[in-house]
Amino acid sequence: MAKSAKKPYFGFTGGWLTFWLTVACATDMMLFGYDQGVFSGVVVTQDFLETHNLVGPSKTNTLATVTAIYDIGCFIGAIIAFTVGERLGRKKAVLAGTAIMAVGTVIKASSYSLPQMIAGRIILGIGNGINTATAPIWQTETAQAKWRGKLVILEMAMNIAGFCLVNWLNYGLSFVDSSVSWRFPLAFQFVFIFILFATVPWLPESPRWLIAHDRADEATEIIGCIEAKEVSDAYVKAQVHEIQFSVNYEREHSMKWKDIFLRRNKGNGDTKTLRRLLLGANTQLMQQFGGINIMSYYFPTVLIQSVGVTERMARLLSAVNAVTYLIFSCIAVTLVERWGRRGLMLLSTLGQFLSFLIITILLSLAESQANGEPYASASIAFFFIFFISFGLGMLGVPWLYPTEINSLPMRTKGAAFATGTNWITNFIIVEITPIGVQNLSWKFWIVWTVTNALFLPVIYFLYPETSYRRLEDMDAYYRENPPLIVSGDKDATMAQRPLKYAQREEEEVLREESGKGGLVLETDRAQEA
Repeated sequence: MAKSAKKPYFGFTGGWLTFWLTVACATDMMLFGYDQGVFSGVVVTQDFLETHNLVGPSKTNTLATVTAIYDIGCFIGAIIAFTVGERLGRKKAVLAGTAIMAVGTVIKASSYSLPQMIAGRIILGIGNGINTATAPIWQTETAQAKWRGKLVILEMAMNIAGFCLVNWLNYGLSFVDSSVSWRFPLAFQFVFIFILFATVPWLPESPRWLIAHDRADEATEIIGCIEAKEVSDAYVKAQVHEIQFSVNYEREHSMKWKDIFLRRNKGNGDTKTLRRLLLGANTQLMQQFGGINIMSYYFPTVLIQSVGVTERMARLLSAVNAVTYLIFSCIAVTLVERWGRRGLMLLSTLGQFLSFLIITILLSLAESQANGEPYASASIAFFFIFFISFGLGMLGVPWLYPTEINSLPMRTKGAAFATGTNWITNFIIVEITPIGVQNLSWKFWIVWTVTNALFLPVIYFLYPETSYRRLEDMDAYYRENPPLIVSGDKDATMAQRPLKYAQREEEEVLREESGKGGLVLETDRAQEA
């Protein structure tokens, strides 16, 4: 960990440079988790409701909209990342998003009227939408293949650390009667914003983004720093040439958006762009329609209205639940490579399905039986199990998968499209939840039981594995024109890296060492394609 003023990144290389990149990206996602959880405590705070004229059942629809409007801001932010983010680069996009979040935080924490709170939530959402569409890509494109999955899942565990922190903060502040009980947790977001401003500016840009923008020399230096090797090392050169080949291949066979969605393929050059785009975006749709943001935004409300506990007990249960949620989210870090993306998504979705099935049964019995309180109380355990199941897989994989499945030129667009899908479906869930809980009672939970049951065969039959693959391995896989149904292809479903990709990488390194890399590599690959 030798430091020198003459060296870039304060002299950090290898694991230490990856560590600081992870600090920045994880802080960004921790802020995201904190921001999602903070409003669940705010909306049950009497001072907030009175200040913003939201007291009473007649205000349920308005309260739902105030809560959900944040997701519209996030959707707009994802679109900005989709359009402007690719030109700015990963670092500048994160810095821009963080600055916008700072403005939104000030407006919200100082709010004395409903329009001011709505404006603050939209602005904050725009910044968060930019960051959440960018940070996972930045982490993915700067991480070694063996660490990539673990680091992105760790980011999402830190997302839950933020969620956990704010739930305990909300519980502690429930003993405070003044506006501090909701203004302080909103303002506390500046802690994360300051950390981002202190780390992001000096960290390296994505080498893959640099190569895509014809800045190969800078990219080579960064790859050397990340790998803790000299820029002349054969392994570094092989990685640069591999990325260059993927960039050039996609440029030569690139398609307009209209052609992508109309499936106007360019002969044998198609790398299944639309399929990869939809697979990535659908992970986010499954995450949201799996039911998580019913809980993230409204868990205290659900416990109060559906289960019948007091406000203070609802806050305490939410805080305790957040701890178990965090523990199992951290366990996912150790499993994401061993069990793979497919395995964790299947396990997670199965657990969510069983949890909602039992919750539905117990709450229906609680309503139909004369002494139904024990059934309602029993359902609390399965709300906890739902969070545990979600934390093991569907928390992190939908943020990781779009960054891995899409090709380099489509990675920013694909991740932004997936993030936009997350936020627009998130808005739908957050908008309908208070109304559904209030009007449908136990029948509301049937919807989420059915959606999770439907997602299981979708994951099993359609989703190829991406664990232990280099990002360029996925490009090679789709150049082979694989079938839509992947369940029968061992290379597509195994958690370990297929042997053919490892052998190809070894050949490339040998070519570099023998001085036959570059043009020979690309000629051979072109012939293969």
